[in-house]
Amino acid sequence: MLNSEGSSSRNFLPDQYKRDAALPINHNYLTQQFADFQNIFEKLKNVVLNNDFTLGSSVDDLEERFATLHNAKFGIGVGSGTDAIFLTLKAMGIGPGDEVITAPFTFFATVGAIATTGAKPVFVDVEIDGFNIDVNKIESAVTSRTKAIVPIHWAGRICEVEKLYEIAKKHNLSIVEDACHAVAATRNGSFAGQFADAACFSLHPLKNLNVWGDGGIVITNSETLNRKLRLMRNHGLVSRDECEEFAFNSRLDTIQAVIADHLFDKLETITDTRIRNANFLDKRFSKISEIKLHTRHGYLKEVFHLYSFLCEDRDNLLDFLKGNGIDAKIHYPIPLHLQKAAAFLNHKPGDFPNAEMISRKVLSLPVHEFIDEEHVEFMARKVKEFYVGR
Repeated sequence: MLNSEGSSSRNFLPDQYKRDAALPINHNYLTQQFADFQNIFEKLKNVVLNNDFTLGSSVDDLEERFATLHNAKFGIGVGSGTDAIFLTLKAMGIGPGDEVITAPFTFFATVGAIATTGAKPVFVDVEIDGFNIDVNKIESAVTSRTKAIVPIHWAGRICEVEKLYEIAKKHNLSIVEDACHAVAATRNGSFAGQFADAACFSLHPLKNLNVWGDGGIVITNSETLNRKLRLMRNHGLVSRDECEEFAFNSRLDTIQAVIADHLFDKLETITDTRIRNANFLDKRFSKISEIKLHTRHGYLKEVFHLYSFLCEDRDNLLDFLKGNGIDAKIHYPIPLHLQKAAAFLNHKPGDFPNAEMISRKVLSLPVHEFIDEEHVEFMARKVKEFYVGR
């Protein structure tokens, strides 16, 4: 979910804002993260020498390791985080005529996965504090056609899954968590997926645990769903010569599994560094009245795939930070219900006011593991300088 900056009109910045001679501070850190690529190449030799390219042993190893981390029985590697959501919904039999509830403030893939099953996405507005789906508004969106809820754990902050579970149980609905931001995140000590039928993760290059292309993993405790997903990701084959049902080609490549497994050993450091950098910025930004931070709770382990906040004069701040070598981004400038692709749902401005307000004021700063103390101090100083100097 990192390729959506959008465009909007900007005012010229005052002359007093001079570019600081700082090193560029980027969201993209892949060259640094994979500086040890030669070690990965050595591991990939076994894939080549053993002709183990498709659903190889490294896929099995990663699936088990990923599931174990999240206290799940099963992990199923698929082609992308998008496919993880799509295939899970399809495996549940969701399709034309059905409705699936989700939030309008997310990356396109969440809603796209629902729409491409043939089901109708039904939006419920988000909370301003945390940007996650407002679970208190979900029941009013439930109809006789509702089959599932797809909540998003925005930026690695797990939503109110306990309350969501009670709603789903009451109305006999499935829960498929979009946990693409939330690897290793917890709420009250529980990982994503503990209150759901399944949780879906992305291994996209700019996720916290990433690979050299696309990849995804579904975790579940359901033996039925595990078997169904394994069939559906691989043409519906039960053996080389037997097809149980016509399905899809969405296998996690063995090569990508090797890369993810290599990075898995660094995941604790990756997570801890993001949390440390986010905490530092929280302390500095809490003193700036023009910035509204999320409330932090001790029962949440947020993994900060994104560090996002609401701010006044967002577009000018964005330009100012970019002019000073800071790769600030907007995630996301247009909520999903106002996208052209969602025109068939007949929404209009004002339908989901929280999502629309967030899109006007949200800004993200990089906090990944290659952001050091000097970088976070510089970012904090520049944000303060912008508001003091206006």
